[in-house]
Amino acid sequence: MGNRILIVGTYDTKDDELTYLAEVIRKQGGAALTMDVSVLGDPKAATDWSKHDVVAAAGTTIAAIVAAEDENIAMQAMARGAALLAARLHREGRFDGVLVLGGSMGTDLALDVCAALPLGVPKYVVSTVSFSPMIPPERLAADIQMILWAGGLYGLNSVCKASLSQAAGAVLGAARAVEAPPRHKPLIGMTSFGKTILRYMVSLKPALEARGFEVAVFHATGMGGRAFEALAADGAFAAVMDFAPQEVGNHLYGSAISAGADRLTNAGAVGVPQMVSMGSCDLVDFVGWQPLPAQFRDTPAHAHNRLLTSVVLTPDQRRVLAKAMCEKLAAAAGPVTFFLPTQGGNEWDRAGGPLEDAAGLAAFCAEMRACCPANVTLVELDAHINDAAFSEAVLARFDDWVAQGVVRV
Repeated sequence: MGNRILIVGTYDTKDDELTYLAEVIRKQGGAALTMDVSVLGDPKAATDWSKHDVVAAAGTTIAAIVAAEDENIAMQAMARGAALLAARLHREGRFDGVLVLGGSMGTDLALDVCAALPLGVPKYVVSTVSFSPMIPPERLAADIQMILWAGGLYGLNSVCKASLSQAAGAVLGAARAVEAPPRHKPLIGMTSFGKTILRYMVSLKPALEARGFEVAVFHATGMGGRAFEALAADGAFAAVMDFAPQEVGNHLYGSAISAGADRLTNAGAVGVPQMVSMGSCDLVDFVGWQPLPAQFRDTPAHAHNRLLTSVVLTPDQRRVLAKAMCEKLAAAAGPVTFFLPTQGGNEWDRAGGPLEDAAGLAAFCAEMRACCPANVTLVELDAHINDAAFSEAVLARFDDWVAQGVVRV
């Protein structure tokens, strides 16, 4: 048997489209399994898992959710059941990848199903609202893939078949090719930006690898931070080095480049040891092709490219951000060390740099000292975050944690 793809959708209204997906997968040598998440109607033919199987996984019945006479409540129940059932089936080794089809309602359900499956399980969503700003970043699984269901509102046609067939081939190809994380080595999760602005990973990554650890560096531009948080919540990391938590400020100040409201919380929630710093926390990133919010229009800014513009926070805004970060870290169940490099947190804010702001830097540092919670060890460094002294201090603390058994080898 070829790779097995679980196809999820409302078979009462989308039977033709879902059946077409299964046919494409089978013609390409794969196996198609089916899950119906309808509420009111029934499919033309039986599916491998019926709507009754799905809703039972959520602890209710079709009759009960129909009686509520609320389509939102009904589909949320189906979403819970589909996510729980898919997660169980995957643990049992029943399928190798998932493909979910839907409009806005089906996409809402699809996001829950994909979020319930671990990294490395191919997850494809064919949606009429793919890439829409109505989808918040915190709903997206770390490795989810989406394709626009073009021309797919009602019935099959040549336009929507182009999207459907691509998705079917993509998920099957991914299931054949994927190398799921083997977890043979303890994994360190690190956040950063490119080497033009932050450089500590250049020395830290090989040093940690020499100590027997694997290192994954996440680009903290919204979705990178989302993937980092999702894996942290799943307990994937032996420790985190969250040295670029700038997305906290992005979310705080209303940027669309957000990793969600739970940024800087998930490692702490599951007790993973955390090292944190202030990489680029003087800046908030906004979508470069949109007008800046009024409060930032007279602020020094750096147009990184046509997609992204970074604005410099005022001293007062940096104090608010430092306090918000401290509040998040105060809830951590595991050990936390905050490294405070008092000479700056990115290459642009060095003394003499294009975005230097000594008053703003001093304000952030002062607020961190004042608000640092009792469960966080504050380590001040008379250095810049890109100096060798920063990386050396990190490695010294890391080696102490390994020796004490805080970080498991």
